[in-house]
Amino acid sequence: MTTPPLHRRALAELCGTAFLAAVVVGSGIAASRLSPGDAGLQLFENAVATAGGLVALIVAFGPVSGAHFNPVVSLADAFLGGLDRRDVPAYIAAQIAGAIGGSIAANLMFGLDVVSWSTQSRSTGGLWLGEVVATGGLLAVIFGGMRSGRAGAAPFAIGAYIGAACLFTPSTGFANPAVTIGRSFTDTFAGIEPSSVPAFIVFQLVGGVLAIALVRMLTPDLSDVASDIVVPRAQDDL
Repeated sequence: MTTPPLHRRALAELCGTAFLAAVVVGSGIAASRLSPGDAGLQLFENAVATAGGLVALIVAFGPVSGAHFNPVVSLADAFLGGLDRRDVPAYIAAQIAGAIGGSIAANLMFGLDVVSWSTQSRSTGGLWLGEVVATGGLLAVIFGGMRSGRAGAAPFAIGAYIGAACLFTPSTGFANPAVTIGRSFTDTFAGIEPSSVPAFIVFQLVGGVLAIALVRMLTPDLSDVASDIVVPRAQDDL
């Protein structure tokens, strides 16, 4: 397969990440309004919406850009040789811009201020460890799907894992530096205080590094299929 031009791939990453952030933030706002006073139910509603939305977005945008929607995924792809390292800045810039735009769109859809900086502090050791586990597990699922050759199952496996991570990690499984930045723009259920963002990103990167080291030991030939992360890209004429 040939690779679509960078501007098309960057646009796909921007749009896909924007929709993902809108799903995460918007479903969090909706959950807090639909189930006031029940944090467990709110989190469950948010997790289900996030998992389902992620599956749909990977299917929609994956054939163009690979549906990374996540700087850690893009960095891992470049490290393994699937994504040209010169394209990484464009991918990450598009992802961050998309995440911020998606969070702002969610604020506006629910009648909130365009930007309302989150006041929800997330700064404990358990939360940071949760981000290492959530991000490392996400990359393990992606790489495992690549190695198995079951590209068609990748969107469902990734969505299922992120939905689970929302519930089994104390950090609620952000696992994505771009969306973490975007979520600081909303003082709602899914928000994170700006001062908590840098540590989250650091530990997400740690999780990514650990996952790459593990999968390289388990599957030394992984670089042979790196171009298929997260799903194979389309032909140029699509």
